[in-house]
Amino acid sequence: MYRIVLKETLATAVVKMTVEAPYVARKAKAGQFIILRVHENSERIPLTIADYNREDGLITIIYQVVGKATMDLNNLEEGDFIHDFVGPLGKPSEIEHLKKAIVVGGGVGCAIAYPVVKALAEQNTEVFSVVGFRNKDLVILEEEFASHSDKMVLMSDDGSYGTKGFVTTGLETLLEEHKDIDCVFAIGPIIMMKNVSAVTKKYGVKTVVSMNSIMIDGTGMCGGCRLTVGGETKFACVDGPEFDGHLVDFDEAQSRNNIFKNQPVHNLEEDKDCRLLKEIENVK
Repeated sequence: MYRIVLKETLATAVVKMTVEAPYVARKAKAGQFIILRVHENSERIPLTIADYNREDGLITIIYQVVGKATMDLNNLEEGDFIHDFVGPLGKPSEIEHLKKAIVVGGGVGCAIAYPVVKALAEQNTEVFSVVGFRNKDLVILEEEFASHSDKMVLMSDDGSYGTKGFVTTGLETLLEEHKDIDCVFAIGPIIMMKNVSAVTKKYGVKTVVSMNSIMIDGTGMCGGCRLTVGGETKFACVDGPEFDGHLVDFDEAQSRNNIFKNQPVHNLEEDKDCRLLKEIENVK
């Protein structure tokens, strides 16, 4: 059993939770994830490690309430216990020897982008961040990104906060200003990562994308996170979750992802627990 020591709402239906998990914290690295079960008979769900504290044995996760499993998790409060909390899983981000990097985060994907920024900063890599949100009300982790970035660019689709536009605009500006970027990391919606990869390909800059959003059971057994990378079949949970963005077949990944698009809402409706259905629809 794993005790919840902190719970904080960051934005609409987006929650940060810190959990006592010393064995996970001891080995955790940026880019990896955990699998949890809220109760003994609950669904297993993978969530990326948003932060970790080895000294205190704490793991931070950030999740969006989009279905029954995350709703059950969200019903827990500080002092309550999560039944299973397994990890770290997946391959960590490959950041060694990078002198200059850009990390691009979109929406809730910023929760996954942040530990990469932090890890880069801790190894003295010059790191620039581009973070994007639909509007001001959905902004998360602004201070955290700013404190670990040599420069942070914040974009919003509607111009209600930061600079109006998409993350690709902020990214291209940085690529024009800095011709010696070693790697770009992009984490967010599939369409965002596809567009980021298209931009970086023009500049000939190595690009790494995180396909965590298509994972389901996190073991490679269900096949739900299957994708094509460089013409080969890969599984996001066991071969990734990070891959070369210039080799990923994003159209195939998006098509397969759409198969499950409405499943979280159906699960809630079947459970006759629709308290957050309106909020969920608003943040899609």
